[in-house]
Amino acid sequence: MYPPNIQNFIRIFSKLPGIGPKTSERIAFYILSQSEDFSNKIAESIKAIKKETKKCSECGNIGLSDPCNICKDENRDKSKICVVESALDIYAIEELNSYKGLYHCLDGLISPLHGVTPDKINIKKLINKIKEKEIKELIFALSATPEGDLTIFYIKDLLKDINIKITALARGIPVGTGLQYASSKSLLEALKGREEVK
Repeated sequence: MYPPNIQNFIRIFSKLPGIGPKTSERIAFYILSQSEDFSNKIAESIKAIKKETKKCSECGNIGLSDPCNICKDENRDKSKICVVESALDIYAIEELNSYKGLYHCLDGLISPLHGVTPDKINIKKLINKIKEKEIKELIFALSATPEGDLTIFYIKDLLKDINIKITALARGIPVGTGLQYASSKSLLEALKGREEVK
C-alpha cells in the first residue's frame, strides 16, 4: 500500500473529470520522478487558477477581470446573445473567430433526473437582460442532448411574449456531444447554419 500522502493525492486527483485512480497513480509517480521545481510550478498554477480567475458578473465567462474582455469590447454586436452551458463553451466558440456578439453562461442545463431545476441555473438573469437591453437574436449553443433541448424550450416559453428571434445551432454536432468536444469545423458550420427554434 502506498504512503498516506500518495494515497491522498490519488484520491483527490481521481475526482477530476476523465481521471480515474490508475491515471492519478501515473500522475503521482510522474511528479515524483521530476524536480521539486516542477512540482512547485504545478502547485502554484493550481493556486493561481483559483486565486486570480474571476467570474464575469455580466455573462458568466471566466477571465482575469470583471467584466470580462468580451463584455468590455465596444466592437461586439450587443444585439445578439449566445447562450452556452459553461464558460468552456465560450472559449470553443471564440476560437472560431466568427461570432462577434455577446454571451450568457447558464452554468448548467435543466435536468429533472439529476435534480437540476430551472431556478438552479442562470436563467433569471438572462431573461432580465433580454427585457432591459435591445436584444434582437438569442442563439442557443447548448449540447445536443435531451437536457439541452429541454432548457431551450423552457427558456423559449418564458420569452413567448417578447419579440426576439430565437435560433439554435444546426445539428451538425453529434447528438449527446458537448460543444467543447466538437471539431472547430463542425462547430463553425453549426453556428453559421443555425436555425430558428420553432
